[in-house]
Amino acid sequence: MSQTYFCPVTATVSVIGGKWKPIILWILFQEKRRFSELKRNIPTITQKMLTQQLRDLERDGIVHREVYPVVPPQVEYSLTEKGSTLAPILHAMEKWGNTNMKE
Repeated sequence: MSQTYFCPVTATVSVIGGKWKPIILWILFQEKRRFSELKRNIPTITQKMLTQQLRDLERDGIVHREVYPVVPPQVEYSLTEKGSTLAPILHAMEKWGNTNMKE
């Protein structure tokens, strides 16, 4: 986050906002996942969009990408220490969703 923000909410939304990032983070909060597992857990996301969102999260220091030297290459994604600090936000979103999605 090299950009200067005048509002902390704007800074947060610029990193984790959008349609897909919160879902990706919630899945990775549970445990590290391979790309194909993420794709399977979010069936409506395109491969291109998932790749882009993961790159953005990796660039912002939220997600770690581990490449294993095997054939075919195996890649796993996990939350970084910085990414793990988003747990309270994700839990608040879960609580709000559970309370309000019934309406």
